[in-house]
Amino acid sequence: MIDLPSPSLIGVIHLPALPGSPSHQLSMDEIVERAVADGRTLRETGFDAVMIENFGDVPFTTSTVPPASVAAMTVVAERVRREVGLMMGINALRNDARAALGIAAATGASLIRVNVHTGVVATDQGMIEGRADDTLRYRRLLGKRIAILADVHVKHATPISEPDIVRAAKDVAYRGLADGLIVTGPATGEAVDSEDLRRVRTAVPDRRLFVGSGATAQTVGALLAHADGVIVGTGLKAGGDASRPIDVELAEAFVRAAGRR
Repeated sequence: MIDLPSPSLIGVIHLPALPGSPSHQLSMDEIVERAVADGRTLRETGFDAVMIENFGDVPFTTSTVPPASVAAMTVVAERVRREVGLMMGINALRNDARAALGIAAATGASLIRVNVHTGVVATDQGMIEGRADDTLRYRRLLGKRIAILADVHVKHATPISEPDIVRAAKDVAYRGLADGLIVTGPATGEAVDSEDLRRVRTAVPDRRLFVGSGATAQTVGALLAHADGVIVGTGLKAGGDASRPIDVELAEAFVRAAGRR
């Protein structure tokens, strides 16, 4: 169901604060222009897909993303799809899988990222519970072929229901029925524990496995020895600053290091 080459390179488009968010400043035209520019950079440097997320909407809600953010993300995603042309994913932070599916269905996105698909975690937003049942049933209702990439022990969170990453990965794959798994470091931009990555790969060999944080041009080659792809954002930004545009030279170096050029 995940129609991407292996290894896959997915670049993150970090949206600034959207209308209604506490830090919102830019007009929608400016937000769209920034997103399209990042998307073009990813396309021209050799990435396979983009992941659009409302990164600037801090502090995040625990579940339902406000309607204004959903509307803004839909506007951005539609323009990126038309003007960039790469496969597209949606991540509605912090954990609104329904909103992500709705945006994807409306804009032709092929996949979504769900931070907490199964289990319970403690986060800076409070307790978040996975709703795999609701997510899969809503996808069926929409009638769209949208892949679900789900985090295992997602960053910025402490697992409560299943501290063992192997058992958590099996739950996400075989009880939550996720199409692909994501392993991250403890926080945005922080490296994945290579042993965690290896253990998840061994435990769930029949799902696509992605690195979800901390990948850089210096580390991506080693990471792809265990993973089928990477989702990278801060590793493509000067100084690791997510608010900055994607740096062409960093993106080119990342693609070369991944063996794609």
